[in-house]
Amino acid sequence: MLKRQIIIDTDPGLDDAAALFMAFGSPMLDIKAVTTVAGNQTIDKVTENARHILGCVENPSRLAKGASAPLVRSLETAANVHGDTGVGTVKFPPSSIELDDKNAYEVIYEEAMKAGGELEILALGPLTNIAITILNYPDIADKIAHITLMGGSCYIGNHTPAAEFNIFVDPDAAKIVFESGIPITMVGLDATHEAYIMPEEIDHIFKDQAQNDAIDRIRHIIEDLAKVSMGFGFKGAIMHDPLALASLIDHEVMETKDYHVDVETKGEYTRGKTVVDIYGVTGKEANVKVAVGADRQKFIEVLKGVLVAYGK
Repeated sequence: MLKRQIIIDTDPGLDDAAALFMAFGSPMLDIKAVTTVAGNQTIDKVTENARHILGCVENPSRLAKGASAPLVRSLETAANVHGDTGVGTVKFPPSSIELDDKNAYEVIYEEAMKAGGELEILALGPLTNIAITILNYPDIADKIAHITLMGGSCYIGNHTPAAEFNIFVDPDAAKIVFESGIPITMVGLDATHEAYIMPEEIDHIFKDQAQNDAIDRIRHIIEDLAKVSMGFGFKGAIMHDPLALASLIDHEVMETKDYHVDVETKGEYTRGKTVVDIYGVTGKEANVKVAVGADRQKFIEVLKGVLVAYGK
């Protein structure tokens, strides 16, 4: 089976952590590198979280530290959601994983060159690293096959009434990425809010899984996500980043439509809003595949499927 070559650019983050574990459990993905970006927590904290997660998987990839702040703005984190460490109440053992000696944007470019146009990026945090790569290496746009990103929405926000968190944190970077010409799939709140796990489903998902440290931590992450999500009025754990990851494994986990998407960078109340031209009123050509819904049961089946790898 020909594996998809990917880089995961991320700011772990509870749901990022779940997505990373899922990615390393999939036989369909060849993860060339994990790159970190400040977002859910500071760059040092999210990088440490990534080190710990990679220390729990069998075949870890390169790990490179990236941007510590947005391109032109001050960093806002989501400690109210992900906790002081970024991974809630989850604890990890010490990790022997070492950081790459190159910056994230250098690793992204290097792996893109090696992949000969086949590299994909799964972006689970603010898009700062990817924008920096584009700014430093303009030819990268022809070397990346696809970007699947968790962020944005058609209609709603979660960090502000208008904007989803990842795009809000660095809208200037998002604008650069969306206008780069690289094929993009945007997995936003319209779809991720339909990819949830109710507390009573957690036992069923894990009942036939092996009992080991990795499985225990994945379960702990989902339980923490459920508590946080339900505190905001949801039925269960909202699996934002895991849905974006799952779409690389099974495209039927969500429905997409082709739209033109702009990013608001100047609005007083709408900073970071992804402006999705649903009715074609701008006349602009579609530049993004936008996820408009999710199949919750298919998503849960993908999750259960990748968990099996941790019992082998």
